[in-house]
Amino acid sequence: MRDPRVTALARPPTGGVEGPPPAPSPTASRLILRETRQLASHGGSGAAVRERVALEAEVRHWHRAAASLADLDLAAPPAAWAELESYLGRRVRQSLHVTATRVSDRAALLHHAIHSARDPRGLPQLRQELLRLRADYLRAEAVIDFFCDAVVVRTSPRLGAVLRGLDALAVAGMEPVLRPLDIPVPPVLTYQDRGLGASILRAGARLWDDSLSPAAAIKITRHNLSRPTSLLHEVGHQVAHLTGWTAELAEALHATVASVSRLAADAWRRWAGEVAADVFAFALLGPAPLPALATVVDGPTPQVFRMAGDVHPFGYLRVLFNVALCRAWYGSGRWDETATAWIARHPLAAAPQDSAAVTRASLPLLPALAELCTHAPMRAFRGRPLSSLMDPRKAAPDELERFALKAGAALYTSTHLMRLEPMRILAWTVWRAEEFRDDDGSVLETWLRRVGGETSSSRPYPRRLPDPTKEERRR
Repeated sequence: MRDPRVTALARPPTGGVEGPPPAPSPTASRLILRETRQLASHGGSGAAVRERVALEAEVRHWHRAAASLADLDLAAPPAAWAELESYLGRRVRQSLHVTATRVSDRAALLHHAIHSARDPRGLPQLRQELLRLRADYLRAEAVIDFFCDAVVVRTSPRLGAVLRGLDALAVAGMEPVLRPLDIPVPPVLTYQDRGLGASILRAGARLWDDSLSPAAAIKITRHNLSRPTSLLHEVGHQVAHLTGWTAELAEALHATVASVSRLAADAWRRWAGEVAADVFAFALLGPAPLPALATVVDGPTPQVFRMAGDVHPFGYLRVLFNVALCRAWYGSGRWDETATAWIARHPLAAAPQDSAAVTRASLPLLPALAELCTHAPMRAFRGRPLSSLMDPRKAAPDELERFALKAGAALYTSTHLMRLEPMRILAWTVWRAEEFRDDDGSVLETWLRRVGGETSSSRPYPRRLPDPTKEERRR
């Protein structure tokens, strides 16, 4: 429970019309005179008195600022918070409230220390504490602003329902691996933002204020909202982290390539995290992520071959590796056309020396690397290969077509299919749109809104969401 004195310090002034500060009352004047005499009796000068008064004013400012951070409805309106699933909203709000309260409570303690200071020799140390408090506030503000900015995009009921659907798909994508391993599936908060590529702030990652992220926050770019396959790539990062797959895969990739080229082996070890995420998305969605991936990593040929120590495979090899995954599991197909166009668009002769050497060493090994990533038993999966947990054959184009034909009109309306086969529905919808080029994204949007709860945009929401700390106390 919050100390009522802390709440009183945090309470903003009433009125609303700013003006000159009122003159101190006779009682306050006597108190200031008495404290000045006390400070002077310990060797303090007039300058020390003024410094303490200034420090008190500054700490009051930061205390009020920190207290305002706890009012999360100022940063994101209740309508946006209402577009989150209740468990996700509670978890995020609780975490952010703790972040703000931690700074606010520290400010209250520092205010008491400054107010009680009688020895002028302690004032420099108190000022250092004040500067640390200010830094703590800025870090807490960065955390709260990040999550509230991610929430506020849901103010649009239409977009909010789509993002709720993506939240649900992300969780569903993790379950086939994490549940058999008895690893809790973390909540996911998706948000739309500008740019080319998606990104993730992992659940449990250490944040700017040294707290832990309460959910996986996944950015989906606006231009790819109609084919959000990158969502499952980012989910793959979360799964690889929770299982420890990345480090194990890194050594396996290095061992496979090292006999051919030490330079290439070191590169593939460095790329293991991104390779794992690409393989994870492939295992769930088959070839569906490939067109969007090629769009994102394309660019001028020098950029497509740029290596420079990046943790991402450079675009040329990354696309061809994903093509190799498709060939390894499905044989020939439209992905071969992607590879042919990619090679013609970016001739290897134009690559820098290091990139060209890595490419020449890697190209003959791509089938073996695809085999390794999907078929090799891994300690991370308790001695099983990834394909035993998520079978890529279920996402083969022919299998997806048979699945869609069997489902018929129920494909996008059946709650049972939505819960049982969401990955296959997503894969088929994206792949079919790419294959026939006759979908403007409305089919997928409508389905995602159903996954997210079509009625979420019309259900009433409270004008002010409850304080999560009070909810916790009631429980």
